[in-house]
Amino acid sequence: MTSLERAERPAAWAEPAAPVRFVEDAWTIAEGEMRKLRHDPTEMATRAVQPILWLVVFGQVMAQVRAIPTGNLGYIDFLAPGILAQSALFAAIFFGIAAIWERDLGVLHKYMVTPASRAALVTGKALAGGLRSLIQAAMVYAVAIVMGVHLRFEPLALIGVAGVVVLGSATFATFSLVIACLVRTRERFMGIGQILTMPLFFASSAVYPISIMPDWLKVLAEVNPLTYQVDALRELMLQGSTLSAESIGLDFGVLTASTLVLIAIASRLYPRLAQ
Repeated sequence: MTSLERAERPAAWAEPAAPVRFVEDAWTIAEGEMRKLRHDPTEMATRAVQPILWLVVFGQVMAQVRAIPTGNLGYIDFLAPGILAQSALFAAIFFGIAAIWERDLGVLHKYMVTPASRAALVTGKALAGGLRSLIQAAMVYAVAIVMGVHLRFEPLALIGVAGVVVLGSATFATFSLVIACLVRTRERFMGIGQILTMPLFFASSAVYPISIMPDWLKVLAEVNPLTYQVDALRELMLQGSTLSAESIGLDFGVLTASTLVLIAIASRLYPRLAQ
């Protein structure tokens, strides 16, 4: 080895910049989570059953109720984005239980002794939750096409839908992780998770407009991140909906802010889960 090679070697092996290392660490965690899904693809297939039932059964019945004001949209069209958001919510909200399993198996302790920052670990988990929901979204799209939902297929609209699905799922996956860090047992988590999912779903614009809600429920809907996810999906997914840059920007802004706040909270609480 020449002196020039010896001089260049430290530079070649130099530690990457902090932002680059953060992204690499987060992606490594997300990739590991996605690898689990490849080993057990039946999980996503079983999770697809519920949104299909909501669209096919609930949607067909409620479409006969003429009193629901959905504007110029048919009820099945109005419902499809809400069910897509619901499927992502239900998949993400129980994401924290996987962290408890990792603690019990000793995997979490291995994460904690790595040089990766706690924020990178949590961000990787959130990203994995978002990417998993894209598979759910594809299944809901397939059912919606069969049912004749008037969908947009413009590339920018599809990219926007994917972004909303990933961001919204990351929000609730991180929220799930916060709950897991607080309760720290599978039994408590399952109870709280079941309590939270339905109020989050029904206190949003997923199955009916906010305008017909009682005043107290409107307040909850306005602070519910799922409402903003559904609104963005409704604008981006459906033909005949008004694409408003201001409205979509607000939806993305709320989801992004919610995700960042929850990542910050989960990063502080994450070491507690290992105790």
